[in-house]
Amino acid sequence: MQELLRYFAENWATLGRQTVEHLGLTAISVLLATLTGVPLGVICARHARTGSAVLGVAGVLQTIPSVALLGFMIPLFGIGALPAIIALFLYGLLPVIRNTCTGIREVDPAVRESAWGMGMSARQVLLKVELPLAMPVLFAGIRTATVINVGVATLAALIASGGLGESIFGGIALNNTPMILAGAVPAALLAVLLDQLLARLQRLDVRRLKVAGGVAAGLAVLFTGASFASRASFQAGFAPEFMVMSEGYPGLRREYGLRLDTRVIQSGLMYDALHHGAVDVISGFSTDGRIREYDLFTLKDDRNHFPAYDCGLIVRQPVLDQYPQLEPVLQKLSGRFTDAVMIDLNYRVDVLKESPAKAARDFLDSLGLLKTPEGKRTGRIRIGSKIFAEQYILAEMIARLVEGHTGLECEIKPGMGGTQICFEALRTGEIDLYPEYSGTGLEVILKRKELLRDSLQGDPARLYRYVSEAFPARFNIRWMPPFGFNNTYALLMRQADARRLGIRSISDLKRMTQGRGKGNDGDTR
Repeated sequence: MQELLRYFAENWATLGRQTVEHLGLTAISVLLATLTGVPLGVICARHARTGSAVLGVAGVLQTIPSVALLGFMIPLFGIGALPAIIALFLYGLLPVIRNTCTGIREVDPAVRESAWGMGMSARQVLLKVELPLAMPVLFAGIRTATVINVGVATLAALIASGGLGESIFGGIALNNTPMILAGAVPAALLAVLLDQLLARLQRLDVRRLKVAGGVAAGLAVLFTGASFASRASFQAGFAPEFMVMSEGYPGLRREYGLRLDTRVIQSGLMYDALHHGAVDVISGFSTDGRIREYDLFTLKDDRNHFPAYDCGLIVRQPVLDQYPQLEPVLQKLSGRFTDAVMIDLNYRVDVLKESPAKAARDFLDSLGLLKTPEGKRTGRIRIGSKIFAEQYILAEMIARLVEGHTGLECEIKPGMGGTQICFEALRTGEIDLYPEYSGTGLEVILKRKELLRDSLQGDPARLYRYVSEAFPARFNIRWMPPFGFNNTYALLMRQADARRLGIRSISDLKRMTQGRGKGNDGDTR
């Protein structure tokens, strides 16, 4: 609790900005969903066949995974508030349409007939009889849409729309619990407060309700104007963890004096954002296959700022003790990779859409290590992976290697998320091993980032040796010898832009962007 309060005290300005952005995204999307959903709900109530089709489409939209929908928005609308609001608007439609339709259909037919008998027109019956009587059900739909959108808006931070999701995803990436809670707690409170506010508005008379709606619309317009300001002439898109970790953007500011107009984007969407021109430079990974797909240029780290991220397996020591035949098999892949080999494997999976299992089998076969499992299985090994292609490939490769060379059966648990989730699963025995990176082990798990600026900077072998020696004593977890490739951070640009602007290194980027203005650079999240 003290750490959380300290984090709030030290980052209140950033959290305040994120809360305002979160509130704005939710308010605008719910307002648009209400203005669209209520008329559609009326149509659904009047025409059963049309209503069935409209509700079906709205229901399908509700089932699309939110990250997938946000990713689909990037080629159409770029990044920032606009695609986030459109996605949230689509998610908010179903409860508003359904509740409006249900509320009108549940109006007592006798009341409706009395209104017709008094000579009211269809419009008067709707506005003065049906909608007022349906208001409790209709408002319940708006409240549901609001609560849903507060939650989904946290994911919208992954496409540079801002909001409390920046703290949540940055904290997950860095294994920083206070940072996670600093985003999650305000988001939960915001959902409760908005729900209670709407409950109070529901009890207002029509005149006051119109005034409240006008105020809400005015605030939404102000937020929209601020959110859709023209894009800076040169803009960077960085992953949540890159924005806060010491060797990420804060380190680039310190080491190079780099000042960029930055946006937070989910790491899996950064490459699409760069390819479609939504940003001009991104924080990528040096072995990513999409570098080859999108013809990207890796800026030279001419001051050797980024530390090594040599990849190796980390394994629970009790598993190695229980199955002594496992360790020599796991070491068969040590030193077998290069950066170019890993880029090619990632390219086959990310771009050519081969399955990770096929890419893994082909690579093992090329090394003469692929064997068909034989005999009865005498035990089970659980292999975890993070949520990107390289980890999927390595997990499949280890499973095929172990099953072919031992009597053990392997169970793969793919796509477990980031470092925090994978390492906690390993530490608690939910999985037995997974691929990890030396830089991540030092900063995120051991939390010794100060060593990157001191004794371990620029010495990959020493960094790997340090984490290999620190983990057994502290966690009873072993690092296997490294695979041989280094998937470190890198700044990437489109090849054509790098040539046109004469940018070959991070120092060139710094010189080019000097004098262009800081944008939102002052907030390092």
